[in-house]
Amino acid sequence: MRDWSLYLVTDRALIGDRDFVATVLKAVSGGVTAVQLREKSASTREMVELARNLVRALRPFRVPLIINDRVDVALAADADGVHIGQDDMDATSARHLIGRDRILGVSASTTAEARAAEKAGADYIGGGVVFDTSTKSDYTGTIGIEGLARIVDAVDIPVVAIGGIGPGAADSLRVIPGLAGLAVVSAILKAPDPATAASDILSRWRSA
Repeated sequence: MRDWSLYLVTDRALIGDRDFVATVLKAVSGGVTAVQLREKSASTREMVELARNLVRALRPFRVPLIINDRVDVALAADADGVHIGQDDMDATSARHLIGRDRILGVSASTTAEARAAEKAGADYIGGGVVFDTSTKSDYTGTIGIEGLARIVDAVDIPVVAIGGIGPGAADSLRVIPGLAGLAVVSAILKAPDPATAASDILSRWRSA
């Protein structure tokens, strides 16, 4: 069974002049258990190159690489899976294209969306946006802790919290029974030491 405890979502703008792959690997050394390549401004060629570089870097650590939105990039780079939103390709089509062996994640902000994704073959749900965030501009509102808890209760597949997740959020979200993990962007990537930042969030998440 996959470990979704700490799910890193990339953003090159936050990494700045630092080496992209090296920064991701530092986060992995701090405890990141899954990585999503999410680079909205990258060309297809750039996305495939970034994905292939990450696949080579992450495979020795058995950390899966999930590609945001782009089924074609996931297949071209032999990534472990793809994550789609409600405005992207439908989950049934995505599952058909990637096959049964790759991971399919689907964003959901309601219980109806989450149930539909599970029925279509999703392996996990990205539940949110939970809290306000500056790294995702295309959301219409936050669902909060209660909304996230309803999604977790509605499905039998893992749910990862996404949106505004930092150390403090890790403390507050531990109260949701069955929540599989946290998706984090800026709290790790903007940190001077991504390894320490990841370790801190994971420690808070796993604390009794």
